[in-house]
Amino acid sequence: MRSALFSAENLEKESQQPGMRLQNSKMLKIELNGEAMARVGSMVAYQGQVQFQALGSGGIGKFIKQRLTGEGVPLMKLSGQGDVFLAELAKDVHIIDLEPGDALSINGSSVLAFDATLQYDIKMVGGAGMASSSGLFNCVFTGHGRIAITTKGTPVVLNVDQPTYVDPQAAVCWSASLQTGYHRAEQLGLGTLLGRSTGEAFTMSFAGQGFVVVQPSEEPPVQGSGAQQQQQGGLLGGLLQ
Repeated sequence: MRSALFSAENLEKESQQPGMRLQNSKMLKIELNGEAMARVGSMVAYQGQVQFQALGSGGIGKFIKQRLTGEGVPLMKLSGQGDVFLAELAKDVHIIDLEPGDALSINGSSVLAFDATLQYDIKMVGGAGMASSSGLFNCVFTGHGRIAITTKGTPVVLNVDQPTYVDPQAAVCWSASLQTGYHRAEQLGLGTLLGRSTGEAFTMSFAGQGFVVVQPSEEPPVQGSGAQQQQQGGLLGGLLQ
């Protein structure tokens, strides 16, 4: 059988070392030998002896910040030995290596998978208050290990060395050491130029030294049910042990 479909670029990528790597720009491969955490529903294929355990509101967390996020933990634990392939709506996948001392704040809707060696907490974004229903809570990851995030399209990494302003729906992740704030568009003279029809026209500010990853697409504003909030932001509701 012959087809361009079977070209080398589409064949499974093999490695001698276990862990997380890109199969292609849209798909993550975890060569599992132990445990890892992944977004519920992100598994598209697997090979080998792998067990999947959903982690709900009573999962392995030290505690669940359900009162803050309105949701439980939409994570699943992968354990065993084998290859697991993960994807999320054909979004671009990027791998970030965290070193001891690093701290990364990530929009919950952009988290695809991470090593079980990492710790995370749910924190309110500084300056957000209750002004907007989008991006109020972010996942702050620390420790040593890898995390895979998704973006809608190819992102830009902004070096924050001067006051920086980003649409909160386009902000994917940023240095947790940055000072953040939320501002109504009118305060910055933008008025209705941000294109919001819901009246929730906000801009997020960053100050200090660090970086912000911005995707070329906006998540729709969060409205209505807790289930919708779970999809669009503030997804992860607990602490890993």
